[in-house]
Amino acid sequence: MTAPPSPAPASGAGPRRILIRLKESAALPSAFGTLLAAVVLFLVVFGLVMVLSASSVESFTDGNGFFGRFGSQGGYAVLGVVLMVIVARLPRRTVQRVAVVVLVLSCVLQILALATPLGVKIGDNTNWIRIGPIAGQPSEGIKLGLVIWLGMMLGRRPEELQDWRTLARRIVPVAGPALLLVVLGGDLGTTVVMAAFTLGALYFAGVRLKHLGVVLGAGAFVAILIALSSATRRGRISAFFGGTSAVNPDVNWQVDNAHYALASGGLWGVGLGNSHAKWSWLPSADTDFIFAVIGEELGLIGACVVLLLFAMLAVLMVRLVRTTPDPVVRITTGTVLVWLIFQAFVNIGVVLGLIPTLGVPLPFISAGGTALIASLVAMGVVLSYTRRPPRSPLDGLDRAHVAAGRAGGDVPPALRRPGRRWPARR
Repeated sequence: MTAPPSPAPASGAGPRRILIRLKESAALPSAFGTLLAAVVLFLVVFGLVMVLSASSVESFTDGNGFFGRFGSQGGYAVLGVVLMVIVARLPRRTVQRVAVVVLVLSCVLQILALATPLGVKIGDNTNWIRIGPIAGQPSEGIKLGLVIWLGMMLGRRPEELQDWRTLARRIVPVAGPALLLVVLGGDLGTTVVMAAFTLGALYFAGVRLKHLGVVLGAGAFVAILIALSSATRRGRISAFFGGTSAVNPDVNWQVDNAHYALASGGLWGVGLGNSHAKWSWLPSADTDFIFAVIGEELGLIGACVVLLLFAMLAVLMVRLVRTTPDPVVRITTGTVLVWLIFQAFVNIGVVLGLIPTLGVPLPFISAGGTALIASLVAMGVVLSYTRRPPRSPLDGLDRAHVAAGRAGGDVPPALRRPGRRWPARR
């Protein structure tokens, strides 16, 4: 006796599922996500105000008017916020596919910057590329794509990562060339940040500590070799320990004037827009050393507010990491956390004289279009995890079978929820 044919799905099942997906994508963020987005937007607006103040003099002397750099940064900020909102509403698979494209395209642009006249060399770094009127840093796209790719690869069957061979097969073929391209460009600061969040991704993926120790030791050895391979970098290290740099005397000048700016700010600051350091005394006042201008104009109070905002951002992201059961969400969010907070620590540490000079911007605040857009898109990925909870094992399965099981019918084992006691079949 043949079994009766299974009931055909209703004709409106397809459109109904599409409608459900559209409703999910239009869902409002949770209160947690709203708070996280508010902190990010406040940092962006605060950064625009400080870029206007710190860059006005140098922008005018360059012939772009007092508002030239501010206008450019404002355009990048608007574009970045729009992209953040769009990414926050995209499905995870779409974001992952686009991230792979961004990673590959950014690596190609980095190769063009290194091997063709399109590359722009600033100091010892060749991590800029100019195509017509458009200029940017491909390394920022590499950072963004690598972060999402790490979460995708390490979040898939994380129990297999205890074997170092499996771990190497998943990480080295992509992360290794990406880091190498940035190293060849000579940008030690970006290389250190990328190495840090790669280690962070391994930590949040639950990799064994001894494997992490080996990777950390090898990375530190390579970083020392890179730092000693350039006379400019050796001069920065010498300046950090109180020596002088004959090759790059501006290192001492820059750090000393950053300290003078912080000291003159006192508790309350000299007032917004009244910085003296920005009058050609402090190089990179609107980018790598913008925190010195913040301390001078807004004083210790303003500097502490910036630190508290980054601390709040870290606490919110740590909470998401600790509460989610989804390994992809945990690893991706933790990697973005290490990226942004570690980069902020490096930037502020350089200004305070805690570490040698490394050219990295202060996230969301420093001038720099590609860096700001990459950071905002990364936060859009994190916000998407706060808006949509992790997918249920029943998502995408035929719910007619579930309804039949609740009514006492046969339910395949793959469709049963763990720990659920289904009614006995009548």
